Amino acid sequence: MRYFTRLVFIVLTLLRHGVDELVLSRFDQHRWLRALSWVLTRGRRLGAPRGERLRLALEALGPIFIKFGQVLSTRRDLVPPDIADELARLQDRVPPIPAAQARRLIEQGLGQPVEAVFTHFESEAVASASIAQVHFAVLKDGREVAVKVLRPGMLDVIEDDLALLHTLARWVERLSADGKRLRPREVVAEFDGYLHDELDLVREAANAAQLRRNMADLPLILVPEMHWQWCSATVIVMERMKGIPISQMERLREAGVDIPKLARDGVTIFFTQVFRDGFFHADMHPGNIQVSVDPATFGRYIALDFGIVGTLTQVDKEYLAQNFLAFFRRDYQRVAELHVESGWVPPNTRVDALEAAIRAVCEPHFDRPLKDISLGQVLMRLFQTSRRFNVEIQPQLVLLQKTLLNVEGLGRELDPDLDLWSTAKPFLERWMNEQIGWRALVRQLKAEAPRYAQLLPELPRLVHQKLQEKPADLTPALRALLREQRRTNRLLSALLWSGVGFLMGVMVARLVIQLHGGG
Repeated sequence: MRYFTRLVFIVLTLLRHGVDELVLSRFDQHRWLRALSWVLTRGRRLGAPRGERLRLALEALGPIFIKFGQVLSTRRDLVPPDIADELARLQDRVPPIPAAQARRLIEQGLGQPVEAVFTHFESEAVASASIAQVHFAVLKDGREVAVKVLRPGMLDVIEDDLALLHTLARWVERLSADGKRLRPREVVAEFDGYLHDELDLVREAANAAQLRRNMADLPLILVPEMHWQWCSATVIVMERMKGIPISQMERLREAGVDIPKLARDGVTIFFTQVFRDGFFHADMHPGNIQVSVDPATFGRYIALDFGIVGTLTQVDKEYLAQNFLAFFRRDYQRVAELHVESGWVPPNTRVDALEAAIRAVCEPHFDRPLKDISLGQVLMRLFQTSRRFNVEIQPQLVLLQKTLLNVEGLGRELDPDLDLWSTAKPFLERWMNEQIGWRALVRQLKAEAPRYAQLLPELPRLVHQKLQEKPADLTPALRALLREQRRTNRLLSALLWSGVGFLMGVMVARLVIQLHGGG
């Protein structure tokens, strides 16, 4: 009963906008629902496209559902393109909380009065979203800052609406013919995780600090500095960034910003974060990006809002880089082999069948000029094809796909002639060259040197102890296996000491040559 009133309002809103027709593909089998919707909602709005109706319904349901629609728009591997495009238009249009209440919440988060921290504080919010809002202020030492404060009571509201979303997802899965394919419960669970992460502003501040360190040597992007002494779970204070929103193209041109270079820089920033650092800003829509017009940092990107970031392991990065390069070379067999080698498809998957499916996805794109090919769309189609082969797409790669689509769309909005492929290919080839070959071997040896220095002196004793073990209680098969292992150990030991002797010989020879040259 706690959720009954809210549930009734949600159901009526969805029926009014005809969302029931969207999620129930076999609507004729649910005539009772059609009759109910006709009785309860005579003003059904069925003339607009389905994506627009869903967007309007989510906007009517409030901030949490708007945020859910934003996340759903990133799951292009699950929802049709027309719906995803429409949901991508969802924006947070939340009125700010009253100035006095915001001031009180900030003081609670800071643990002291506003006057004790700031010489000037703007009571009116400069930005207001579903989770938090931002105020400008000036610290005692004169530095300008932005103060982000969490909206009050968000946890209770979120928990209530999330519980209802989980319930609705179960209904959709049971009633809709496409319910299992769309995996609504999984999508809601993913949204649940994102939303709870955004409720902890310390996590966002930590993400920003990490990204700032990573990007310190790349003079293309600015990340605000966090003032940790005034950061808490509900309030964070950061450096104030001054720039022009990247969506305001005319202002950027009037300021003299090189727009095509800006588009190329965005691609470089993205691939640097993904393949060099494995840590990337995963919410790079135009509302979170500005461009600096300060003379000292003119033309640089300004990144904002770090509630959602993506991380990739070394295995993820190598897999993606090899996949991209195989695409560039139209080596579809290698793409299929990579899927099998990564363990993302069952080991009994026929490589030739997977190769044929991937070829069908990629080959049509290569018949067009490179600048007209969408790398994000190719990756999305690959994920959709992989699902037919029982591939479970990893969450970090879904975030990557969503961010790549954002970056590519933004880049081509800035420069319609942007060739993402030609911009990305040299970067990926250079990265791969650094990951394999002698440079990679030397780098890995340096990284492992402290461990080797500890283990090498102990190795002869450990090998000797192993060779002295008596196999009295072993079966004949295990004895034979142990004898084979001992032979292998002797061979490895001989090779090891031969290598050590060779290295010592080289070092002595170099010393003699140096002494001789010195004499």
